[in-house]
Amino acid sequence: MQHKGEIIEKAVRESGFSITRLANRMGKSRRWVYQIFESRTVPVDYILAIGKIIHHDFTEDIKELKTYKVSMAKQMMNEPSQSFGNDKEEVEYWKNKYLAVLEQYNDLLISLK
Repeated sequence: MQHKGEIIEKAVRESGFSITRLANRMGKSRRWVYQIFESRTVPVDYILAIGKIIHHDFTEDIKELKTYKVSMAKQMMNEPSQSFGNDKEEVEYWKNKYLAVLEQYNDLLISLK
C-alpha cells in the first residue's frame, strides 16, 4: 500500500509552497499538515485540495486517485443536467426551491416549540 502522506509531503516540498501557507489555505494548523504527511491513508478530498493549492496533479502518484476520478466522471455523465429555457425560468426554479426549504425550516421550528 502506498504511503500517501509521504507522496504528498514530497510534492509539497518540491513545489516550494510553505507549510504555513498551505495550512492557512486549507484552514488548518501546521500540525495538521504534518499529521497528513505522517499518515499512510489520506482522504481523497484532502489530496485533491492540496493538489489544487500547490498546483500538482496527484493522479500519476496515487493509484486510487485515477479510479476515483474515472468513477466521478462517469457519475457526472449519468446525472441529468438541469436546463432552463431562459433566465426567468431559472429564477422561478430557484425561488420555488428556496420557498420549499424555507417552509421545511419553519415546520422544524414549530415542531421544536
